[in-house]
Amino acid sequence: MIIFETERLYTREMDHSDYQRLADILQDPEVMHAYEHAFNDEEVLSWLHNQLDRYKQDGHGLWALILKETSDMIGQCGLTYQHFQGESVLEIGYLLRQDCWHQGYAIEAAQAAKRYAFLQLGCKEVYSIIRDSNIASMNVAIKNGMKVRGRDIRHYYGVDMPHFGFSIRKDEFLGEKNSATP
Repeated sequence: MIIFETERLYTREMDHSDYQRLADILQDPEVMHAYEHAFNDEEVLSWLHNQLDRYKQDGHGLWALILKETSDMIGQCGLTYQHFQGESVLEIGYLLRQDCWHQGYAIEAAQAAKRYAFLQLGCKEVYSIIRDSNIASMNVAIKNGMKVRGRDIRHYYGVDMPHFGFSIRKDEFLGEKNSATP
């Protein structure tokens, strides 16, 4: 079942048949640079099970990002609850295979996830929480109409990692939509 789609992409829930495609992404050291390490097989399986649990508990999570032209899973994009500055916030997350970088897929998917959050889920604000050294993801957030709302420290694998919290509020999104209409 398609969750949302764009001109070139669509999302659907992941299942166990996606394990190898997911592993190809999560086990690539370049793709996982912001996490400080590529995942091992157990971590990939745990990540997949975490998404499956999120679908059941929250009705959303990180979904398989599929390229329409080839029906290939090129990454993941979706909505997950994350902690930022002591609060639970809804985050637009995206992670793509390295060979799919710099083709506009991340912004295309992130914009669709934003629309889904506001128009389907009725959210008031969505975030993208991005490591301070991840310039490419920060650029996606900025192109997605988001502004820096704060800074937080995340602890992954024994490393303190500063992150920026980018967000856009529903009224800002609606203003974008109205200013785009002639």
